[in-house]
Amino acid sequence: MKIKYNSPVVLTFVFLCAFILLLNQTLFHNLIQLWFTAPSKTNFSSSDPRDWIDLVTHALGHASWNHLTGNLLIILIVGPMLEDIYGSVSLLVMMFITAFVTGGINALFFSTGLLGASGIVFMMILLASFTNFRKGEIPLTFILVLIFYVGNEVISSFKNDGIAHFVHIIGGFCGSVFGFFKKTTDNRIERSGVAGKQANSGQ
Repeated sequence: MKIKYNSPVVLTFVFLCAFILLLNQTLFHNLIQLWFTAPSKTNFSSSDPRDWIDLVTHALGHASWNHLTGNLLIILIVGPMLEDIYGSVSLLVMMFITAFVTGGINALFFSTGLLGASGIVFMMILLASFTNFRKGEIPLTFILVLIFYVGNEVISSFKNDGIAHFVHIIGGFCGSVFGFFKKTTDNRIERSGVAGKQANSGQ
């Protein structure tokens, strides 16, 4: 028995998030504020390369260990399945796009900074509910997730609780779009197909 690095994109993302928070709390106390927080509309500068970088890297920054574990537990549960179905490169691109879109909208419309992987979490939740999508059909699981998760975020967005609910909504929207248009590259099917061919050739 050996431990397998079974989901490279998801695991690398998780370890990076934890490492960055650890560095921020021990050696570099302004690290997350400087490099892993998306700027607000009041302090975004299109001429500052760091602001453009932060539009993506904010997904790696977290305010506390509770904030981190709340996001990463869902990513660790849902992410490996998605990486297996869509492939590592595709999942990485979808995570990058989601981070950039949520960071960009924050810089355009909101007056506070943004950090955390919540947008990616909701992207994965909606994408996972869409994995059984077939042409001409909408999975009931997707509709229920849309009602319960996104509906709750829309209602919560009217509360002044310090949580960027819009990020959850936009992340969920990204996951819905990816699920609708992205073709799956189901590695499990491919592996079973290869195994079947090998078994047949061995007979």
